[in-house]
Amino acid sequence: MKLSFHGANRDVTGSCHLIECAGKRILIDCGLFQGERELVEENAEPFGFDPAEIDFLLLTHAHLDHCGRLPLLVKKGFRGEIVTSAASRELARLVMLDAGHLQEEESRNNARHNARRGNRKENIAPLYTEIDALNSLDYFGRTAWYDVPLELTSGVRTTFLDAGHILGSACIYLELMENGRRQTVLFSGDLGNNNRPILRDPSSPPEVNVVVMETTYGDRLHKPVDQSVEELYAAITDTFSRGGNVIIPTFALERAQEILFFLREGVEKSLLPRSMQVFLDSPMAISATTIYERHPECYDEETAKIFREGHDPLSLPGLHFTRETQDSIAINRIGGGAVIMAGSGMCTGGRVRHHLKHNLWRADSSIVFVGFAANGTLARRIIDGATHVHLYDEEIPVAAKIHTINGFSAHADQAELLAWHRQIEDPERTFLVHGELETMRLFSSLLKNTHVEMPAHLQVFDL
Repeated sequence: MKLSFHGANRDVTGSCHLIECAGKRILIDCGLFQGERELVEENAEPFGFDPAEIDFLLLTHAHLDHCGRLPLLVKKGFRGEIVTSAASRELARLVMLDAGHLQEEESRNNARHNARRGNRKENIAPLYTEIDALNSLDYFGRTAWYDVPLELTSGVRTTFLDAGHILGSACIYLELMENGRRQTVLFSGDLGNNNRPILRDPSSPPEVNVVVMETTYGDRLHKPVDQSVEELYAAITDTFSRGGNVIIPTFALERAQEILFFLREGVEKSLLPRSMQVFLDSPMAISATTIYERHPECYDEETAKIFREGHDPLSLPGLHFTRETQDSIAINRIGGGAVIMAGSGMCTGGRVRHHLKHNLWRADSSIVFVGFAANGTLARRIIDGATHVHLYDEEIPVAAKIHTINGFSAHADQAELLAWHRQIEDPERTFLVHGELETMRLFSSLLKNTHVEMPAHLQVFDL
């Protein structure tokens, strides 16, 4: 039995791990590396294994940094079976098609840019296209249901456990048999923050020999969610009093739905003005919201009760879904009093960049970050205090008020990660992934009664 690491090693994107057992190769996730170099370097490099030799891919959840290279895997020869939850299957389709579309668009923009400048440099081809994303859907096979064991093949059984991170997210428990020897391995995927609206808390993990766990927030504690909601309401009301707009760079999955949930509550409790205009300016977030409504098996009791009573917890007065480009452009004619939620959350692409162009320079507007911003992203540069940013061939001054509200994270914080690990009851080995190196080092010092590894890219371990 072997375990090797092919992404999110001493980094927070590109999750991809490989188990070899009983003559089979099982991949856990195949995510996109995100950041400044996302289309031209890391993602185009070889996987470190032959995609044609992978028998199964187990998908923890549908965030781009966990499923985003799946179409490339198929393009390079994968012909195995993809197993995931019902909700993740729907969301992954949405995410991968969007990623293919954006990459094609980026390639066309690059070609036009080179042509205008007489640049003879070779144009950057998309990593994969929408057609490649569609082709990858053919390999989604059996559906994994929470807490129901699934026999993948002789000697390999998996059970998906609720990770509470986004709709359909899972920890993946593997029971492996090879040459009469049994080994148990648990992949945390991304663990959710406790006591969130909409979704249940993460399930308690089983006892295992080996755990592979994320450490995104292994070095800090989140603000209480109630305090974070108050900060959001205060940022909105303060901005409206100054006559400006609120721009919220928003992840389409989970974060958009959660912010809608809190905005609805704010209006219902008269903490936000009923006249407030809210624009969900993200076709993907709009589609994801529809998918959320189709999967009550993932809801916590509070949200399930709201739906049972015939109400939509993700709807509020003044909410506008803007799918069409012209509708998105029209938003920029609104001088003030609007909350504009647009992707992407790290400002690496999408419509939010246009809204930043029109609002970053305005002292009466605010930019409210409600999610993680990786090193090298535009969001991180703004958060770190950049006075100017480069957008669409222009240098835009940063005069808007910048808010960073960390309590909305969909990830478990340090205390929750430690509590989750303690429930496993002293695993023999713990592999830390999906975190920045200094964060991992700090978190590893807090783990007791386990041998800790922080694997490097392409490192292989015998189990």
